[in-house]
This record gives sequence, C-alpha cells and structure tokens, in this order.
Amino acid sequence: MKLATLSEVNAERTARRPVVVITDVANGEQRIVKAADIAADPLGADLARQLRMGKSGMIEAGGKKLFLNVYAPTARLVIIGAVHISQALVPLARSLDYDVVVVDPRTAFASPERFPDVPLFADWPDVALPPLKVDHYTAFAALTHDPKIDDPALLHAFERDCFYIGALGSRKTHAKRGERLKAQGASDADIARIHAPIGLAIGAVSPSEIAVAIMAEITATLRLPKERAA
Repeated sequence: MKLATLSEVNAERTARRPVVVITDVANGEQRIVKAADIAADPLGADLARQLRMGKSGMIEAGGKKLFLNVYAPTARLVIIGAVHISQALVPLARSLDYDVVVVDPRTAFASPERFPDVPLFADWPDVALPPLKVDHYTAFAALTHDPKIDDPALLHAFERDCFYIGALGSRKTHAKRGERLKAQGASDADIARIHAPIGLAIGAVSPSEIAVAIMAEITATLRLPKERAA
C-alpha cells in the first residue's frame, strides 16, 4: 500500500468513518472508496455487502479479480441504565467485540461492583454522552424505564444517527414516550427508528433472555440489508 493511500485510510479510521481499499490482484493497482461514495460507485453493491459484514474479501468484476479490504470502525454499544438486563447484556456484547459503556446517574445502580471492568458513567445523559462521541457505528439501548434518563439519551441518539436505537417498555409505554419526545423536538422519523419493545420477539422473560433478544436485534440491524432487518 502506498504511503498516500495508507495516510488516507488512517485519517478515515481515526474519524471512525469506514473505508474500502480496492486492489486489482493482477497488477496491484489500488483505489479507495469512502463510505459516503459507496452508493455511487460501480461496485456499490459489493462494497456495501462487504462493509455490512465487516469483512474483507475477493470479488470478480469486469473480468478482473479484486480484493476488497474493509476498514470499519469497531461497533460500540451505549447502555442507558445500570439494570439487571444490562448486567447480562454487557458480557454478551463484549463477547461480540463491541466496545461497551454504561450510563446511569443512579449511583446505587451504577457501581463498579455490579459492572466490573466496564466504563461506567454515573452522570445524567446530557453530561455523560457528549464526551463519548456517539456516532453512526454506535448501538444505543435505553433500559431505565425512567423518562428523565431515557428521553434525553434517546434525543442524543437521534442527533448522532446511531445505527441502532432501542428502548425498553411496552407498546403503550412507547406510545407515551413518542409523544414526549415529539414535544421535545423529535420527528416522526426519529420515533420510527426506535426498536420498541426492544429486542427480537423470541418470548424472552429473564434478564439474560432479554439481553439475547437485544443483541440479536442489534446484530440483524448491523449485518442484514435494511429491507430484511426491518
């Protein structure tokens, strides 16, 4: 890889923007495709598929063998609420290589004893979230059931275009949540992005089962085409 290409790749990675380096296997020629340019690229479908899977791979196009080297940011999971579900969700997400943080201003819940070896922020969302630099490669799970905590956190997730936004609560609870959020400036499109009740419908009952349902839904949203993940 040429130094100029490497420098450009590193700049995109530092900014947590995905990039794909396309190499012609026959002659070694390379070009870079940034995330914003994938849709318009002649190889757009192939690039989108490899990026969605987070894997590099070989393709054939126009009679050429091309290696697509994918550089995607490490996915993050921001959990709002240091609750029992979160205790099950943290190790599950970490086993899938997510960078995980937990935010909860209630210090009785947000304690190192309950969440060892996990970045823990015992502050209100408006204080805790901005320094975290939440971005598109962040999954966001609001689990406190407390509007004073969940609502401002969800508004931040809308603003930062998280790839997944989920919230705990029944459909009735979610309807009330939607009205509160719209009164604070959220759009109908923002509300529609919330997965609520959170998690795939697998009949989950226990905190551990609910955590499995949540991670399954996050995985589907990250890996599947939009029409299949919906």
